[in-house]
Amino acid sequence: MTSPDFYTEKEQQLLSRIDGLCRNNTILAFSGGVDSALLLLLMKEASDKNGTEVLPVTFKTYLHPAADMTAAKRICRELDASHRVLAVDEMDNPAIADNPKDRCYLCKKMLFQKLLDLAEELEVPSVADGTNADDLTVFRPGLRALAELGIKSPLAETGFTKAEVRAMAKKQGLSVYGRPSAPCLATRFPYDTHLTKEGLRTVEEGEALLGKYISGNIRLRVHNNMARIEADPDQFPTLIKHHEDITGALRKLGFRYVTLDLAGFRSGSYDT
Repeated sequence: MTSPDFYTEKEQQLLSRIDGLCRNNTILAFSGGVDSALLLLLMKEASDKNGTEVLPVTFKTYLHPAADMTAAKRICRELDASHRVLAVDEMDNPAIADNPKDRCYLCKKMLFQKLLDLAEELEVPSVADGTNADDLTVFRPGLRALAELGIKSPLAETGFTKAEVRAMAKKQGLSVYGRPSAPCLATRFPYDTHLTKEGLRTVEEGEALLGKYISGNIRLRVHNNMARIEADPDQFPTLIKHHEDITGALRKLGFRYVTLDLAGFRSGSYDT
């Protein structure tokens, strides 16, 4: 058993919140990112202590990169946790496919309602997710959907920032403590641009290609037939060095123009 001295006061508050949540069986929306991975580890420990169960559930959708599913399965194996995949085709909803400013609200409402339906089927009283305190300070329309549906967010509720999540995950030995955030693929397109499954896959392929050359945060923002690359500035020299190969590969995916955004990576750059 881990000594209480191992944890900071704030981490102990998080553990207390999770312990209360895990007095009953719980479903965790599990992306395989650092936020939900830390929660899974802590919730599994609390559930084991309380004689309950936590079930991590990963959405399989067109808007989530396939790398998320790979990471989610790997983390569940590392933590010896059961894992369930819930397939949802959010592109069936024309309002989501039209990519309006409140797309995130519409999508979260659809996904988490499906998760609540699963919870009702399994007679599980609560559903949790990995929203952190930083998410509360930026444009996140989906948070309204989570609040309306009664989703529990232990990290945000105890004021855990992304940096604090990463620090605790590293201390716990989680392999994904440094994994960059991977928001849904719709964020690569300007609002009110109609989304297609083919376009989403093209972006995913393009970012996977870029990942062969650079590390860190990678976004391939789409402006019609132009690809705008956002990356961490320390990766710029590598992109420039391999610019001919990268440009050629992205053109094969259908882009006529390939540009490097000198402002570097910005989370939610279409929101500003």
